[in-house]
Amino acid sequence: MRAASAGARVAVIGHRGAPYDHRENTLASLRAALEAGADAVEIDVRLTADRVPVLLHDATLERLWEHDRRLSSLTHAQVEEVTAGGVPTLREALALTGKYPSARALIDLPAPSAAQGAVTEVRESGAADRAYYCGGGLSMLAVRAADPAAELALSWRRTAPPRPELLARVRPRWLNYHFGLVTPGMVERAHGDGYLFAAWTTDTPRAARRLMRAGVDAITTNRVAAVRAAL
Repeated sequence: MRAASAGARVAVIGHRGAPYDHRENTLASLRAALEAGADAVEIDVRLTADRVPVLLHDATLERLWEHDRRLSSLTHAQVEEVTAGGVPTLREALALTGKYPSARALIDLPAPSAAQGAVTEVRESGAADRAYYCGGGLSMLAVRAADPAAELALSWRRTAPPRPELLARVRPRWLNYHFGLVTPGMVERAHGDGYLFAAWTTDTPRAARRLMRAGVDAITTNRVAAVRAAL
């Protein structure tokens, strides 16, 4: 496991693609982020009623698609109908990212129930070498149970570090902190313990440069081009 060093390239991850240019978690949004130079795109995955993994952050379609229906109550065919095909499947997203050499998909799991379906889809799509996972402790434990070899990024929102017992069970490669919590000492300790360090989600060049100076290995952003230029 490498640690960041002075002058090392910091990976830039498109948060749900490029959501200021296109609706988040759509193929157009992912494509725009990759064309802007993203090293990876972060995508949110949930399951439909018939257990098809699709890209959606919220539990309902209301905010993005103006349908006050829970995703889990709709079959994939129904989702296709009410969104005019706008919600892509995980398989479609993996096929798109596979067209960009060295690009990766960071699969965020808002609900642990989607872990097995996501892992199965990644495996069947032949994308295991270019997909990794992020989320809270319960979601990452579910992924670890489904795939002992998966690359995981444990997302964390508190200044207190993750408990050693949780780290031992999850076995993450990355610690993924909210950018406002990040300090150089925190990054140094994580590297000393053998973890890569990621920060989410910042859109300003000033914050991106602060994170780079702190030694992070990756930054998740809604503005890939601006952050890439700042670094």
